[in-house]
Amino acid sequence: MPNSTRPPARSRADKPKDSSGDEIIALARGLTLLRRVASADAPISNRELAELTGIPKPTVSRITATLVGAGFLFQLPDSERFVLTASVLELSNGFLRNFDIRARARPFLTDLAERTSLSVHLGARDRLDMVVIDAIRPRSAILVSRLEVGSRMDLTRTAVGRAYLAVLAEPERAALMAGLQAASGDDWPHIHARLAASLEETRALGFAIATGEWYADLNAIAAGFIGPSGERYAINCGGAAHLCPREWLIEHAAPALTECVARIVREIGGAPNQRLRD
Repeated sequence: MPNSTRPPARSRADKPKDSSGDEIIALARGLTLLRRVASADAPISNRELAELTGIPKPTVSRITATLVGAGFLFQLPDSERFVLTASVLELSNGFLRNFDIRARARPFLTDLAERTSLSVHLGARDRLDMVVIDAIRPRSAILVSRLEVGSRMDLTRTAVGRAYLAVLAEPERAALMAGLQAASGDDWPHIHARLAASLEETRALGFAIATGEWYADLNAIAAGFIGPSGERYAINCGGAAHLCPREWLIEHAAPALTECVARIVREIGGAPNQRLRD
């Protein structure tokens, strides 16, 4: 009986490679580069992107070329520097269009701004920063904040960041604090001591306050709340330090802020700021 024929065994090198892992890494790196370009104060080069991200320069060059081809980056003429294009704005507009909480909360945020004559911001977290998702300027104010939608705020040194931390459940707060520690390096003991004291104050007052810590001439007060699906937000109102000293914020702005949060929570079906637990 003739021997049955079998296909030759394939060597390990002949086996098809699973490229999904490489594709995921490339995607993550591409998003990292987009974030770096977005946060840069000026057009940025491949070399600078490589230094900032730790991604090898040849890889950076390939990714930025791909992003230029896809329409997300624009390379300045006769230059090696890049800026974002309107395609990125389209993505953000798509996010904001479907972000119904802005429309639901805006009347109450506007009322808060007019009652306090302070700039009011609705914030959500992105990684280790707070990001402004709505900004209201009072008509009566002479000096107002320059923060716009999309602006990033320090999570540890601002009232809005502390209010966000305070409204998290303990496991989420612990995980976020671990991330902040890793990013802070040797500065963490000082940052943690200041943050722990501020969160203890937030526990006592029911709202967070920061005076001249992020910017020397800026004071602010903030409170967090929970959305209907469990997402966390924080509302910040602040202004020039000489116009809203700490005592004024506590006596006059805090009641208006607390009322604003309560009205938004009733409107969206969320939950108010939960007190920090021991």
